Amino acid sequence: MSSLLRNIIRLIMFILVQVFVLNKIPPLHQYITPYIYYLFILWLPFSMGRSSLLIVSFLTGLCLDFFTKSPGLHAAACVAIGYLRPFLINLLMPQQGAEFNYREPSATSLGFTQYVTYVSVLTVVHHTFLFTIQAFQFGNIFYLVLKTLGSTVISLLLVTVIEIIFIRKQKFLTNT
Repeated sequence: MSSLLRNIIRLIMFILVQVFVLNKIPPLHQYITPYIYYLFILWLPFSMGRSSLLIVSFLTGLCLDFFTKSPGLHAAACVAIGYLRPFLINLLMPQQGAEFNYREPSATSLGFTQYVTYVSVLTVVHHTFLFTIQAFQFGNIFYLVLKTLGSTVISLLLVTVIEIIFIRKQKFLTNT
């Protein structure tokens, strides 16, 4: 299956699960809102250019905004993680450069500790950005911090379950 087709199917599946499953769950608590759709951005190939990554991130967030009738909240949060993703990958990349050996970020390509750091940092950035824009105020910073932490923990738990259930086969690229 081509990389483009695989990514289109991933996007459709993540958006559908987010809209028709996770958004339909009755509120667990006022501080917990689970999100997994942004995982699509985290799984995009290393070879994607920065401008393409930002456009795809914007369109991903815009798709969810369309279904949730939110005015660009998710698009802004997705663009933020799309912008930070290349910088974080460069910081966490092993010295030999996994982008030349593998197609996309995973525990295999980055190493387990670096991958967990990669996913955790971008999840915190996404949720902080999203909930700050959503609240549009810093008046109740305690609520904002608790909502960000609660949602981040639940989202990371869901990401871990997805990583365990849907193992992505990473082929080691060679020049031969």
